[in-house]
Amino acid sequence: MPNLYDEFQWRGMVYDATDGLSDLFARARVTAYIGFDPTASSFHVGNLLPIMALARLQRFGHTPIAIAGGGTGMIGDPSGKSQERALLSREQIDENLVGIKRQLTRFLDFDSATNPARIVNNADWLAAFDVLGFLRDTGKYFTVNYMLRKESVNRRLESDDGISYTEFSYLLLQARDFLELFDRYGCTLQMGGSDQWGNITAGIDLIRKLRAKKAHGLVMPLVTMASGVKFGKTEAGAIWLDPALTSPFKFYQFWLNTDDRDVATYLRFFTFLDRQAIADLEARAQSAPETRDAQRALAREVTALVHGPEEVARAERASSVLFGEDIATLAAEDVLAVFEDVPSTEIASSEFAGAGIGMVDLVARVRLSPSKSEARRLVQSGGVYVNNRRVSDPQARLTRDQAIGGRLFVLRKGQRQNHVVKILSAQE
Repeated sequence: MPNLYDEFQWRGMVYDATDGLSDLFARARVTAYIGFDPTASSFHVGNLLPIMALARLQRFGHTPIAIAGGGTGMIGDPSGKSQERALLSREQIDENLVGIKRQLTRFLDFDSATNPARIVNNADWLAAFDVLGFLRDTGKYFTVNYMLRKESVNRRLESDDGISYTEFSYLLLQARDFLELFDRYGCTLQMGGSDQWGNITAGIDLIRKLRAKKAHGLVMPLVTMASGVKFGKTEAGAIWLDPALTSPFKFYQFWLNTDDRDVATYLRFFTFLDRQAIADLEARAQSAPETRDAQRALAREVTALVHGPEEVARAERASSVLFGEDIATLAAEDVLAVFEDVPSTEIASSEFAGAGIGMVDLVARVRLSPSKSEARRLVQSGGVYVNNRRVSDPQARLTRDQAIGGRLFVLRKGQRQNHVVKILSAQE
């Protein structure tokens, strides 16, 4: 079979790995896992690289396991954190688990006849331990000196807040996870972000001490943005995989707006495009960056993976709003996503009944012009657009049946100044 390690290296996904891992991939089918703590009800784009690592693993004939950390989620991983996480209730964790399990099904095949993926909850074994049993069966194999040398612990010890005993014990819990999966499923590889190296090697050491067997680890680089902004963050907040938290249009736009300096890396990280396809896109990005073909391919591929091809088509159609296409036939939700940060005015539906609202009155009312006389001159001069269509008749009137989805109008003054009019139903 093709060597997955070589694929990971070509894609820039190997930050560090244990010796012999490439040989293992070359000679055997490997069962590997990545843990995801349920800190929210949805993954965000920062989780995509490890998710894609599991998906690639399965496509290369190996078996992926995703741990939904119902147990470790009760504690919180100190890795990469300057302060202790807020502890979640069991009810919050259970609710979050439902969301992230559903999203994993977009990437992993749980019904494969040869190498089906698994989702397991580490609360199944961690919650079954009593304190004394855990200390005897796991804690006794780790010295305090060993734990203090781990970067995730050492860095917090140097901070003003220090580290609680609760978080200090996290490394032991994750090590136990690896041992349990080794015993239950023959799992010999744990993967994660580069900040997980200390936790992963602790599990490797525990398996060596208790089972006298060799296990492996592979960590991936933390994703960065050339602009210096944290990956996955925008002015509006995080980019989520849940369409209720980040609309497919905004998700698509996030990838479409990728910096030229990042696009080749992201094509390798976040798509299944092959080497030749990515090489062609890289060449195009170098020779004609203004076309943004690489960014469009990236946005299409990732949005299709997360939301499906139908949402890609909707997002691309909604994107045409920005280039002057008639938007009257678009879904109101897509238009609102485009103009989310644009000023808006709410008007009762009753005002659009009968003959509707006069164009001049509406332009003045939403303050696209300071007065009705200025509004009339603006309309007559052809400076006003409704739903991207120029309106130059000052006698024109707008009724609800002309509104997008019966719910809204997009007014524009000139080329840049937009205003959304939202029609309130009688119930609102």
